This record gives sequence, structure tokens and C-alpha cells, in this order.
Amino acid sequence: MDDGDDVYMRSWTGTIIGPHNSVHEGRIYQLKLFCDKDYPEKPPTVRFHSRVNMTCVNHETGVVDPKKFGILANWQREYTMEDILTQLKKEMGAAHNRKLVQPPEGTFF
Repeated sequence: MDDGDDVYMRSWTGTIIGPHNSVHEGRIYQLKLFCDKDYPEKPPTVRFHSRVNMTCVNHETGVVDPKKFGILANWQREYTMEDILTQLKKEMGAAHNRKLVQPPEGTFF
């Protein structure tokens, strides 16, 4: 949880360690996940805090575009925060993201 006083448990912090055999290997990425009042019927908003270059991430804001990221585009209420993080890590290792030039490590949106 992002805020211990958040009684609705809406704001979360996530961490992804970059997958092997990719430009992300060994990097640690921080993300923010925010669940609005319609969660779990609608997916949370996901935003990278750490700078990353991926096809589903807005290069200026770090927001994951639900239309370009399958689990958010096809959201089901059974999905969890862990599912989102796991799928983002898989997306990092996908052919279209695995070799993209990345911003300097330790930079943030």
C-alpha cells in the first residue's frame, strides 16, 4: 500500500525486476497502481514511476495505456495486482520490447 491512512486501499506501489535476456535485465522498476471506486469491476490505473521505454507505456507520463496492454484491455474482476505486474514483466521480455533503447537507469517520470 502506498498510504497507510488509505482506508479504501486504493493506492498501491509495485516493483518489477527486469526479465533476463532483455535490456531490462537487472533493472528495478517502480510503479503506482490506483484503484478508483469502480475497482474491481474496472481495472486500476497503472503508471511507471521509473522511466521505461515500452510500446504500451506513454513516454511522457509513464501511464500504461489500457488499449495497448492486454490484461487491462480485457479486464476481469478476478485479476489481481500481482497479475498486472507479472504481465508487465512478460511484456518487457516480448520481442517488440526486449531490445528497445532504455532511458538511463535511476531516472523517473
